Amino acid sequence: DWDFWIDFKDRRMWPTVAPIVAMCFAAASQSFFWTKFRLPIGATTVVLALLIGEWINRYDNFWGWTFFPINLVFPSALIPMGFWLDIVLMISGSWLVTALVGGLGWGLLFYPINWPVLAQYHQAAEVDGVLLTLADLIGFNYVRTGTPEYIRMVERGTLRTFGKDVVPVAAFFSA
Repeated sequence: DWDFWIDFKDRRMWPTVAPIVAMCFAAASQSFFWTKFRLPIGATTVVLALLIGEWINRYDNFWGWTFFPINLVFPSALIPMGFWLDIVLMISGSWLVTALVGGLGWGLLFYPINWPVLAQYHQAAEVDGVLLTLADLIGFNYVRTGTPEYIRMVERGTLRTFGKDVVPVAAFFSA
């Protein structure tokens, strides 16, 4: 769920949870391609396949079944991070360097890579005296079944979605 909804993508947990989950697929594929074929294309290949599958899933399930706007459920951009991981493995040839430098870069690059698409949803909006972002407002207007309201709680007046010190901390925890 952390990567489905646009109103969850500006939370504190998204820059931490999504790259860690996506890294598992990339690392496994990179290990296979490097040990069997000595090709540093594993992370990029699996990330591209994962994104194609996610776009098919988002289009068929969210738009095809429920007519939920597709621009509110787009998947995260992962291809530049897959390039980074493969380039580090190609240059170093070492699993340890790839794990340390590549994994660190994977976590640190996740938020800046996705920022151009997400920036429009970080605009401030004041609704009934409560300061929130457009993503939060969209989340309140497009109510989804099965989503507990306490997960979508808006913190009043903290500007928690406008960067501050939360994003770098989350990125370092992810790395």
